[in-house]
Amino acid sequence: MNQVPEKEIEIAELRKLTQVIKDKYDFEFKDYAMSSFKRRIKRILELYKFKTVDKLVEVLESTPEFFEEFLSEITVNVTEMFRDPTFWKVLREQIIPNILLNHDKISIWHAGCSSGEEVFSMAIMLREMEVLDKAKIIATDIDTAIINKAKLGTYSLKNMDLNSKNYEKAMGKATLQKYYQESGNEAILDKSLVQNVSYRRHDLVKGGVFSKFDLVLCRNVMIYFNQSLQNDVLIKLHESLFKYGYLVIGSKESLIWCDISNKFIVVNNEEKIYKKVKD
Repeated sequence: MNQVPEKEIEIAELRKLTQVIKDKYDFEFKDYAMSSFKRRIKRILELYKFKTVDKLVEVLESTPEFFEEFLSEITVNVTEMFRDPTFWKVLREQIIPNILLNHDKISIWHAGCSSGEEVFSMAIMLREMEVLDKAKIIATDIDTAIINKAKLGTYSLKNMDLNSKNYEKAMGKATLQKYYQESGNEAILDKSLVQNVSYRRHDLVKGGVFSKFDLVLCRNVMIYFNQSLQNDVLIKLHESLFKYGYLVIGSKESLIWCDISNKFIVVNNEEKIYKKVKD
């Protein structure tokens, strides 16, 4: 019988859990949006048949190898290729050409790259624009396991129908099938697309600024953070951009309220594209 938690998870239990994770693994979760964090903890209790949060804490304290599994479950890895197709049209027709007006090269950071669908989408678009060789791309995520999946570039074939529809809506120049081979139930993407991509583990919460970029994509990551943490992350993203570089965030995210909002102008409010105008 599936042993699921019967009572509501208490805030005190979550505080104890986040403190243990910080003390033992040096990961900071206390500033994640509480409702989202609580939902994911409940899902983990159900998945591993832990009756209580205390049992989860006990396993995390005694079994370090379990922490990687926990991290994969707690971080959000729902994505698709050419997600929000209208955004990719704006990127193709306006943002990338504007950057390359004044630069021979383009540097791009995918912050919170998840399993890599966005990275491959970018590479396909840049190849079709005949500028992929001018791009240096860094893709980062907090979760080592998901980075390894991104590097593989192997996705379930059943997802490729939606991915193909997104690609067509994004005004792709060919068909998405041109860029992958089928093997059993999997689609294996063309590795040459990502030969200029550097994959790294990076914690947006605790990690520092490590380079400067013309374009930073951090889409649908900050909705899981509380406002204080969002503010801290946005300050780092601002520091990571060259002046007149572009920042892209998720459709449900905003930076109009944050400390550095006056250092950006809105390029496209619908697609949440901003341009850095002040250091």
